[in-house]
Amino acid sequence: MTMATDIERYSSEQLELARKLGTSTLFEASGLTTCATDIAIRPVWAGASVAGPAYPLECSPGDNLAIHIALEKAPRGSILVVSTGGYVAGYWGEVLTVAAETAGVVGLVIDGGVRDIAAMTARRFPVFTRGIAMRGTIKAHAPSVGKPISFTGTPVASGDLVVADDDGVMVIPAAHVAMTLLNGEARANKEAVMMEALKQGKSTLELMGLTSWRQD
Repeated sequence: MTMATDIERYSSEQLELARKLGTSTLFEASGLTTCATDIAIRPVWAGASVAGPAYPLECSPGDNLAIHIALEKAPRGSILVVSTGGYVAGYWGEVLTVAAETAGVVGLVIDGGVRDIAAMTARRFPVFTRGIAMRGTIKAHAPSVGKPISFTGTPVASGDLVVADDDGVMVIPAAHVAMTLLNGEARANKEAVMMEALKQGKSTLELMGLTSWRQD
């Protein structure tokens, strides 16, 4: 058995900042157009949010063997990013959720489907998926585990930063993370000043320099 090790690519402070800033702010701050995944990938339960290093893998349609292998290989602290080619079946459920928690995997992003929704909601395990399906899967093939993939058109490599919340899922290339967090924090501070000005009676037209659009 290959033992997973703790991942130290990002500090706990960076991960908490990414989760706090959220996907919408970070997307605007990143300057990247390819970091947002398909808008159809949604959280299983409202309020779910997570940030962590990606561990990518591919599953054959209706086959989740690659996920079982990934749970032995993924470093602790990872988020599994699973491409199924959009095939929706119950690739993941309560058993794999418990296995993931034990292995130190902190979340799942999958373009296929999951099941046992009540259990995942009760355990507050962050899962972002294309759909829900009661139909299970076989375990026969593992096309790719831990290697770079395209996830709904977004490139994902091991160690890229995944941030997911109610607004969606994004994958920030590792080389862009530090600058994106810095720009995101600046953007959040600017918006906080704007919010205070709005409370004082300023308009969005004034604050955004759009007064030329005012009607007489």
